[in-house]
Amino acid sequence: MKKLKKILLVTFILVVVLGLAAVIVAGLCLDKIVKAGIETVAPAITKTSVTVAGVSISALSGSAGITGLVIGNPEGTYKSTNAISLGKAAVSVVPGSLLSDKIVVRSVQVVAPEITLEGNPFGENNLKKILDNVNAIAASVADTNKPAAAPAGEKKSAKKIEVDDLLLSGIKVTARITGMEGEPFSVTIPDIHFTNLGTGADGITAAELTQKILSEVITGSIKAVGERAKDIMGKTAGNLIKGAGDTAGKAVGDTTDKLKKGLGNLFGK
Repeated sequence: MKKLKKILLVTFILVVVLGLAAVIVAGLCLDKIVKAGIETVAPAITKTSVTVAGVSISALSGSAGITGLVIGNPEGTYKSTNAISLGKAAVSVVPGSLLSDKIVVRSVQVVAPEITLEGNPFGENNLKKILDNVNAIAASVADTNKPAAAPAGEKKSAKKIEVDDLLLSGIKVTARITGMEGEPFSVTIPDIHFTNLGTGADGITAAELTQKILSEVITGSIKAVGERAKDIMGKTAGNLIKGAGDTAGKAVGDTTDKLKKGLGNLFGK
């Protein structure tokens, strides 16, 4: 009996150790899988390069961190390489949902993302082009997920997501405006906060989530840059008018002085 208990105890310990080892190995593999997934799926949505420096995931707690996520510029003659850069993002996920049909994300916090707008804030620019790409993919995914879009079993619906709370804070936008001389200028935009995204049974797709976030970020960026550009151009125009006025005034003054001096000489003064 004692021998049997000893065998059972050893077996139990081995199972626990192997289980922990499996969790550790799965966690390490999950990091690489998620990183590769982002770098594969995201470019198909934005139609740009997307790279990630690192992903760290704790399968037990459901916490994750993403560092160095960079979205490149779309095709075109842009001076800057990147359009959007997220230094660090913290994500909290319900662990049990990772293998289900809908992944439940408790929270996403992105601190101090950097955006670069290049082009015309009131017309064509790099951010608008990226948003157009995302909108097209989101519309395509929505059509695919409709029941009548394709025969059953022919296409698999995109995996759904729920995000309970998402916050982007300290957003900095650097602008290179077409036709404006001088160095690029920077502005900040208000924090962007979403709650209860995809909480229904249907959830939302990765493309739809990307569309919603980028739409808010890009709209806010274009608005802030446009207002700042108007202010800068207004001051520049004012300075040009003032400068022209000062020059004209000086010319009139010089002419008047010469005229007075000439008249004085004429009358012997």
